[in-house]
Amino acid sequence: MNVLKAILQKMVYLMYGIAGIALVAIVFLTVADVFLRLFKLPIEGTYEIVSMLGAVVIGFAIPQTTIERGHVLMDFLTGRFPFGGQRVLHLFTRLLACLVFLIIGWNLFKLGNDLMATGQVSLTLKFPEYPVAYGVAFCCFLECLVLLSDLIKKKGAEA
Repeated sequence: MNVLKAILQKMVYLMYGIAGIALVAIVFLTVADVFLRLFKLPIEGTYEIVSMLGAVVIGFAIPQTTIERGHVLMDFLTGRFPFGGQRVLHLFTRLLACLVFLIIGWNLFKLGNDLMATGQVSLTLKFPEYPVAYGVAFCCFLECLVLLSDLIKKKGAEA
């Protein structure tokens, strides 16, 4: 089990690194485009690239954010529940979140299939759009594994 958890954490960290690189690319591209516009030399396709990289940043950072517990928690409310109620609520929310990410991932995977089948590309630069859909779908499936790993960890901590 520890080997699977280590592999999962390495995959999540790799995805987080990709999100960080995409974010830096967005910043540099935006700054360069704004600067070059002063000389009437805008970078063509900046909007498309920033849009695609934005999806990568958000999608690829979700699993690491869950591991770090960087999302909003309602501790002020749940902290008032008895310990058993907190455990049930934790189980329910993790399973519900897992279901939601499975649905989102599946639909993004289907979208990627449709985008690839139709050959849809971005308007200006003609970049294919399906890799972004597949990448974010993969991250949603990875998020499900992170949520399930969290449940297993919590169960093991209680024993």
